Amino acid sequence: MSSLHTKNHNPDSVSRRALLTALAVSPLALKLPAFAAAPAIDSAAIDALAERFRTELEIPGLAVAITTPQQDYAKGYGIRTLGEAGAVDEHTLFAIASNSKAFTAAALAVLVDEGKVGWDQPVRTYLPEFKMFDPAVSQMMTVRDLLTHRSGLPLGAGDLLYFPPSTHKSADVLKALEYLKPVRGFRSGYDYDNILYVVAGLVIERVSGKSWQDFVTQRLLRPLGMLESVPDRDSVNTANVAGRHGRRGPPVTGLGPLTKVFIDDPTSTTAAAGGINTSASDIVHWLRAQLDHGKLPDGSRVWSEKQAAELWTPQTIMSSSDGAIPDDPTNPVTSTYALGWIVRDYRGERILRHSGGLHGQVTQTALLPKRGIGVAVLTNVEGYEAGGLINAVIDQLIGAPAFDWLESTKTRTARRQQEALKTIGAEPDQPPPGGLSLPLARYAGRYRDAWYGDVVIKPEGDGLAIQFVPTPAFHCRLEQWGGDSFRTHFSKDAGEDAVLHFAVEKGKVTGLTMKALSPIADFSYDFHHLSFKPVAGK
Repeated sequence: MSSLHTKNHNPDSVSRRALLTALAVSPLALKLPAFAAAPAIDSAAIDALAERFRTELEIPGLAVAITTPQQDYAKGYGIRTLGEAGAVDEHTLFAIASNSKAFTAAALAVLVDEGKVGWDQPVRTYLPEFKMFDPAVSQMMTVRDLLTHRSGLPLGAGDLLYFPPSTHKSADVLKALEYLKPVRGFRSGYDYDNILYVVAGLVIERVSGKSWQDFVTQRLLRPLGMLESVPDRDSVNTANVAGRHGRRGPPVTGLGPLTKVFIDDPTSTTAAAGGINTSASDIVHWLRAQLDHGKLPDGSRVWSEKQAAELWTPQTIMSSSDGAIPDDPTNPVTSTYALGWIVRDYRGERILRHSGGLHGQVTQTALLPKRGIGVAVLTNVEGYEAGGLINAVIDQLIGAPAFDWLESTKTRTARRQQEALKTIGAEPDQPPPGGLSLPLARYAGRYRDAWYGDVVIKPEGDGLAIQFVPTPAFHCRLEQWGGDSFRTHFSKDAGEDAVLHFAVEKGKVTGLTMKALSPIADFSYDFHHLSFKPVAGK
């Protein structure tokens, strides 16, 4: 059932219905030019788009949230989990993953307003123990740098510290940073990471004296009226939660039938990078607060107009192009990263957006500031479906020229699959040539990587097994896989498999390196950043 509200002037009520409303005409709306005024939300048109995407792309369930200067709208479609009873509605919780980064940025904005944090103050002002690989960068990196993906670290650096869930704690993240090698100069380009958002969460904790979860809940979620939302999965206390789904097939290609998949939500250690769970009805409040520059319906503020401008100001160039292409008439001329938001052009105007992806769930949020429009699409399936649907919803709201975003999504997905299969090759799961230069037992032992920690390789049956000590899910038998190499056979709930290569000199193992088995593995399985050495006497 839909949740469609005309905004009123009763912000003082604490009821759910009142908390889903806002002022009839916001200050932002008064500034909009006449051509930018948003029409009434056509719920039938939104329903048609959502159901077409859901059925033709086999999305088990999804939710759509919209705010305009006149109305708020939230509705669920389909089922929460395959094979189980329970429909998605406007109150169903979804893990929004990296869409949480904008909340961490806003939390810092609150502290900047209070004079407790400075955007351009060195991180070591607040975390004296903070170290990067380069001591000079350790000194220069600012709070702003933590949020802008320009540190020089490689894509996904350090994600294996906490994905899949591990025993690593926040202190381990800080200790690991100085061993993660950069791939480019500081502030010289864009590479997406999660680990520095974890550090940003530690700054919030150190300065406020509260956990990131408590600070975000008390200073953002509850003041905004997001009463259903929680800062991490451990805080979820309802059964109305979206399941996780993906296509699982051969261990390399990953292509296959749609099925339920495991949950790999960020732990309390890493929630600042992607922990928030929210609903369509709740995220409307977040979108509206962003569009109203931190101002609430009663006139009070969560963050200032000045900090709102900081949050939206581009900091890092992500990419540039010639613009529209046949499969995407909104392909941006320029994409940039601000503070927790991607800022780019969309049909001739500015759009702020972000996505969030975990195993089996992808979400998207978008803001069109000139029009006072915010949209979120929450899905319980992994893939590119949320991006196509959010574009279709935005185009419907602004009366853009007709374009079939569903067919575009199908075409682009098929192309990516074809490119992936071409990358993998004709026989992706066949062992390469080569044998072992040592007796099997000589590969056994404990090995240590400076930033990740230890793995233990031990005899098991007539072969070997591996245990990644901090990551319980990474435990399995090994299969010989080419010269002095082995591959894992992790359970399907552990994620991507790895290939291990032992360096052997003068009859001894001197080192161990790894890479993902699949060349199209998710970047968070950064096995290739590991470099293990034998631990003497272990």
